[in-house]
Amino acid sequence: MCLLPSRVPVVTRPAHSEEGIDFARLYAYRFRNVDQAARQRVWGEIAPYLWERMGRPERVLDPAAGRGEFIRAVPAAHRTMVDAVDYPEVEDLRGVERIVGDALTCPLPAAAYDGVLVSNLLEHLDNQHDIARFLRRMRDALVPGGRIAVLGPNFRYCAGQYFDMADHTLALTHVAVQEHLAAAGFDEVSAHPRFLPYSFTGLLPPSPALTRLYLRTPLAWRLLGKQFLVVAAKPADA
Repeated sequence: MCLLPSRVPVVTRPAHSEEGIDFARLYAYRFRNVDQAARQRVWGEIAPYLWERMGRPERVLDPAAGRGEFIRAVPAAHRTMVDAVDYPEVEDLRGVERIVGDALTCPLPAAAYDGVLVSNLLEHLDNQHDIARFLRRMRDALVPGGRIAVLGPNFRYCAGQYFDMADHTLALTHVAVQEHLAAAGFDEVSAHPRFLPYSFTGLLPPSPALTRLYLRTPLAWRLLGKQFLVVAAKPADA
């Protein structure tokens, strides 16, 4: 059973390359049977919950925005999304600053945000050093005391499905992400090895009501959760 969605990840490579994956075709195939409107309604429940866990930041950056599922639903005053693909069909992004570019290299202002959500991105990067570079960039983009929330599939609990995603390159657990955050200069706030289920597809249709109930029932996380959630903060004196 699966109630909650994984994200369309940011593409940190060209959308199409003669030598690599055609990501536009890959994602079209992967989500061919997914109701995007229902997907957005579910994120309408997840985004405010994550925003609360991040300390209700007023200036939020989503550097792996995909179609903007999180950033459209987060109740922050200033919202910025980054993705290497410009999804022209995505509507309802009023009030959202859009940056089309690579999250590892695109220009970002220093100390401009008090909240960053990294969702389903790190496992798509090429190597562990790219994770380190990326997290340092996010630290630089945060104000002192700002928080980062990292969400992603936990290899410890979904090893049998993990590499069903053709663009998963790195096997990560919550412990590895905790170490990466510490190495990048963050202080840990909280860590949940099991948070969301692995995938958007499942036996039951995506439901805002079921999602709301799930988020309020941590016991269910222990049974169904296959994605970790780690929240950390940039030191106040940094």
